[in-house]
Amino acid sequence: MKTLSAFKLNLKNPLLFFLQFSKTTQQILQIHAQLITTNLITDPFILSQLLLSLTSPNAPDLNYAELLFNSIHQPNSFMHNTMIKCYTQNSNPGKALNFYVNMRSESHLLDNYTYPFVLKACGVLMGLVEGREIHGDVVKRGFWSDVFVVNGLIGMYSKCGDMASARFVFDGSEVKDLVSWNMMLGLCVQSGDIRTAQKMFDEMPDKNVISWSIMIDGYGKKVGDVTTARLLFDCMPIKDMVSWSSMIDAYAKIGKVVAARQLFDEMPEKNVITWSIMIDGYAQHGKPKESLNLFRQMLCQGVRPDMVSVMGAISACSQLGALDQGRWIHMYMKRTRITMDILVQTALMDMYMKCGSLDEGRRIFYSMPKKTVVSYNVMIVGLGINGFGEEALECFAQMEREGIPKDDLIFLGVLTACSHAGLVTEGFHIFERMKKDYRVEPKVEHYNCLVDLLARAGQLEQALNVIDSMPMRPNSALWGTLLMACRTHRNVALAEFVVERLVELKADNSGVYVLLSNIYADVGMWNDALRIRKLIKDRKMKKETGSSVIEVDGNIKEFVSGEINQVWSQQLESIVQSFLRMSIS
Repeated sequence: MKTLSAFKLNLKNPLLFFLQFSKTTQQILQIHAQLITTNLITDPFILSQLLLSLTSPNAPDLNYAELLFNSIHQPNSFMHNTMIKCYTQNSNPGKALNFYVNMRSESHLLDNYTYPFVLKACGVLMGLVEGREIHGDVVKRGFWSDVFVVNGLIGMYSKCGDMASARFVFDGSEVKDLVSWNMMLGLCVQSGDIRTAQKMFDEMPDKNVISWSIMIDGYGKKVGDVTTARLLFDCMPIKDMVSWSSMIDAYAKIGKVVAARQLFDEMPEKNVITWSIMIDGYAQHGKPKESLNLFRQMLCQGVRPDMVSVMGAISACSQLGALDQGRWIHMYMKRTRITMDILVQTALMDMYMKCGSLDEGRRIFYSMPKKTVVSYNVMIVGLGINGFGEEALECFAQMEREGIPKDDLIFLGVLTACSHAGLVTEGFHIFERMKKDYRVEPKVEHYNCLVDLLARAGQLEQALNVIDSMPMRPNSALWGTLLMACRTHRNVALAEFVVERLVELKADNSGVYVLLSNIYADVGMWNDALRIRKLIKDRKMKKETGSSVIEVDGNIKEFVSGEINQVWSQQLESIVQSFLRMSIS
């Protein structure tokens, strides 16, 4: 609190007024120079204000602030607290702890402002040992009854994952406020203990919108109980942007995009976070066309996209093969200077590779200043599915030369590349090295790639031997891979065997029987083909409707099997007739 003399000084001296409203380091330094020439720099209050300005979020200059602090003959508690707070907020918690240690060793007066900042630094550092020592100091110095210090202790133990100690502090305190309750509520939800969270929520003397949002997040995202989450949402006395976004995100996370969109449309006001949740939700759950449409709507309403919405839109372009739209988004990001970190660059590379534009994908990959295992995986898979298996293997070799750690996903990518390129020998060699050289235990997905590799090459018996030698039970996806190969190579006996295995797994959907019927038809076994078709009809199995998507002048056009758009029907019929005439002639 400012003293009366300090207040008078503030009125008399314009430098102090300018210091409080300065926005750049250059302005602060100019005022510092004037304070030196006018000999006001010796005043402790002015020194405190100068230090506060140098550590403000607007223009932090930590090096200069520390130089100033070290030049002060007898820094007071406020100055120490300012430095501790500054380093904690600027991701240098180690320095904050050093200032605290110096403060104690020099017998400076620690107060209720010191402990919350230094406890926060311990939480950032995951310094449970240091935090417990400070907890002892808090009790010894009599700050146990200060609510800000108590909240600092709860926050520190929460960050360090010590729920028992956080609960001990909470239960033992007589000065709990709404922040204390919300912190404990959030800790229970974060640890997955939704029952305790609900009990605590019911016992809360007061609740605010944060309390309700924590519970909605807990039920909706942690345990996937969107029904209870929605009940809580509907009971909220006041809803803010966070609570709306939490409920929409809960629906989107489990794929209920229709319910999410309904809430989204009902929102009285939207921000970029809400738009991003919906755009990414569509993209993650097989609705890429809706994702792109919503992205366009967001831009039309003047909302600047963030990283999440851009990633969702890029993913949608990848799924649709919408190269022109993907290029436009890429150019838009450059034009509006949206940050393109390694995640965005990798997503763009994935989009270009899946859309068949290998040169643009390569350009991004080789321009990346730092590459991760995910970047290499996208590049290797992209090259493989586009038929450049040798280049994909060279990319893997480059990864080995650079010493980038390998995980199971990178081997999955390399095996996929070998499979698409027909590199049987190389694929087997990679599979063996995966186990022997890198100690990565193959999963069912890796065996699936190996079976696909052999099956594509026509080595169906060897593929079956791989399945028999697997240490785990083969899943329906693996049998489905072999069944597809049976049609390619017209192996009826193996196809019937595979279908029996799928029946055992209760994975014999309509697609399996349609494929078996086609295999019979391919070899002229018409009676068996008709028998399977009759079985599909008798069981009232629904075949998934076929569709295809093309991009025309930047617009997405979808064609669904059995549906004819009246606008296009005559033109399409004319094109088909012309093809027929050409084939006859």
